[in-house]
Amino acid sequence: MKPRYPGDHIKFKTILDQEHSWPCEYMFKFIVPKEAVPKVEALFPNCEIRFRDSRKGNYVSATISIECESADLVIAIYERAAKIEGLIAL
Repeated sequence: MKPRYPGDHIKFKTILDQEHSWPCEYMFKFIVPKEAVPKVEALFPNCEIRFRDSRKGNYVSATISIECESADLVIAIYERAAKIEGLIAL
């Protein structure tokens, strides 16, 4: 998640806090090039990740549900994920 303008993180945090009661289970969904799968796995050590190949096999969808303590943790994970080349957060 790359901020488009300085208020992005504040707006996203506000939405997360309105829709979730922390701590809670939060689901991350990404689409990544197949070669980036190890980088996604490194973001979520010791977590179960469900992967599904695209029709042509060039991309993989990843679904991860983890217990998050706050909106700040969710945002931090999205910031780290944004550094993975080709990653699309859903």
